[in-house]
Amino acid sequence: MLTMFSFSLPLLAWCAVSYLPFLWHPDVELQISADREGVTTVYTPGDRVSEEFFPEFEAAVRTQNEEVSPFMSLDKPVEAGSESSVRRSNKKVLRHLAPLLVSNGWLTEEQTKDDAAIYVAWKEIATGARLPEQPALTEENLEIVRKNWALMSRYSDSYNADNFVSRPLLSLVPQGRPANPDYLPAPHRVLISGFKEFTKPAEAERPSMWQRVGHSMRIVFGGFLLAALVGVPIGVICGTYSFFSKLIEPFTDFFRYMPAPTFSTLLVVIFLANDAPKMALVFIGTIFQLILVVANTTRRLELPLLEAAQTLGANQAQLLTRVVIPGILPNLYNDLRILLGWAWTWLVIAELVGVKSGLTEFIETQGRWRNFDSVYPVIILIGLIGFFTDQILSFIRGFIFPWTSEGPAITSTPVAKVLLFVPRWFKSAVDERIPYQPESTSPNKA
Repeated sequence: MLTMFSFSLPLLAWCAVSYLPFLWHPDVELQISADREGVTTVYTPGDRVSEEFFPEFEAAVRTQNEEVSPFMSLDKPVEAGSESSVRRSNKKVLRHLAPLLVSNGWLTEEQTKDDAAIYVAWKEIATGARLPEQPALTEENLEIVRKNWALMSRYSDSYNADNFVSRPLLSLVPQGRPANPDYLPAPHRVLISGFKEFTKPAEAERPSMWQRVGHSMRIVFGGFLLAALVGVPIGVICGTYSFFSKLIEPFTDFFRYMPAPTFSTLLVVIFLANDAPKMALVFIGTIFQLILVVANTTRRLELPLLEAAQTLGANQAQLLTRVVIPGILPNLYNDLRILLGWAWTWLVIAELVGVKSGLTEFIETQGRWRNFDSVYPVIILIGLIGFFTDQILSFIRGFIFPWTSEGPAITSTPVAKVLLFVPRWFKSAVDERIPYQPESTSPNKA
């Protein structure tokens, strides 16, 4: 129950900040936007603006409409040669309704540039045949739709790209709702964006999200495996022999304070710009801590085990291979499991070395464009992969080392009983087929 609350409480706090209207909402999320003359910044539905700026945005569009309104009359002549530029501007106004139509289910994402379908929607809204609900248009915008349609219908009752309205149309006044800042999107937006990104197929120069996941896991596990292969033997030797401890550990202790990213340029020069320098960075960021942790674990081996082996005549090699290594294996397993989490912390930095790649390249690109609703799913996914990897490794520890305190507890769980049913049944069947043969008790046997 407490474990469930550990995860649900932060999620509830996130939902409260996102959905309760009386809490902190410093931004306005645009549901309907408009273009403004003489301004290079273009806002589209879904963008966020500050509460202070939103009234200025509305006022600027209203002022622009007041300037345009006199030119909507067919009786008033227009400047020669301006018809084509006015048509281009009017087609932008026509598409102002597209995001609204998508959110109400009238159009699909692929139809946002289908001007003929959008043209029909203007007619339906203007005549009252259909009215949007998510969000609903304000009375001011409904009146703008009616005025624009009155002008468009005088040209044609159906969309004609070659003979589109050559008189300026009124822009829809921006509409919005209170929202979190863009760096804290609402949970439902994160969920929707994550589903879209993870179901999007790979393209020619753009890998799918699952390909990125595989690449990132290869970097982490590859670098950590190399660190374990090198660091574990060194750590065991340092923890066993005082000579090697005094020779290796001081430099290792010194080197672990050097930030691994400072070696990124050197690693690219040595290993070029593909995956090798990324794995090397994970290796450098992990191995020095790994050596010290393994050495400390080795020193904690119970002294009576060593004394008993020496009493039975074990030499140094036998002490190391028959006593030290088997004795530290359960704790060494735990150390490696924890240090794997340390390796995951180097992923983002490592994938920025050389050519950006994997999940980090996606995070960096989307973050640059402030698409944080696409960034959060990837961050959460990295946490989930690391968390479940750790939980699985922790669970199977009891199977690998059944003589430890966790062994009986793990093997008695319902899940373990199901997993162990076939192996136990097979072992019992084999034991029944092999007859018992007692050892010989001849007087010559010591």
